[in-house]
Amino acid sequence: MGFVRVLESKDVTEGHPVLVVVDNTEVAIFRVGKDVFAIDDLCSHAEASLSEGDQHGHTVECPRHGGRFDIRTGKAKHFPAFSPVRTFPTKVESDVIFVNVDPD
Repeated sequence: MGFVRVLESKDVTEGHPVLVVVDNTEVAIFRVGKDVFAIDDLCSHAEASLSEGDQHGHTVECPRHGGRFDIRTGKAKHFPAFSPVRTFPTKVESDVIFVNVDPD
């Protein structure tokens, strides 16, 4: 499938993640400065939406139990989360955000 247009750049502001669905995959989109990041929306610890969590710079806190993840790497940063979440490549062209959820 490759990169898929998901939304306009202006629709994502720092500290306010956005949920999008790409090829049946729920993806949380984050902004830090001019950079855009995409991770699996589902917390690896409990079924909770990371796009509903609190973003602090490059970290998002799960709204259910407080586990934290690095939005750049998907790495779990704080108990009770210990397994990473998937990350997805992003690109911004002409103020449009694209995400690639292909496994390869």
